[in-house]
Amino acid sequence: MLIYNTTYQLENDNARNFVIWIHEVYMPQIVENGLLKNPRLTRILSHHDQETECFSLQWEVEDTKTLHAWFVQQGDQLSKEMQKVFENKVMSFSTLMETIE
Repeated sequence: MLIYNTTYQLENDNARNFVIWIHEVYMPQIVENGLLKNPRLTRILSHHDQETECFSLQWEVEDTKTLHAWFVQQGDQLSKEMQKVFENKVMSFSTLMETIE
C-alpha cells in the first residue's frame, strides 16, 4: 500500500476557507472517483509560524499505476481548480510513501 501525501501551506486568513473547500469540494470529488482511498486531513503543528498554517492531506493508493491514472483522470484538473479558487495563496508539495508492515 502506498500513501500519497500533499502538504499545504497558506496564510492564516485563508486557512478556514481552505479547510472548508477541501472537505466540501476537493475530497468528495476524489472519493467519488474511487482511485484514492481513506483520506486523512491533518494540521501540521511542528512547522508552524505566526502568519501561516500547514496541513497534510493523505490518501491510500494501491500502486503507482493507479496514482498515475488518478493524475490523468482528475488530479491535474483539481489542481487547476484549487489554483482558480485560491490563486497563489496556497503552496504545496507532494510525497509518495510506502507502508512498511
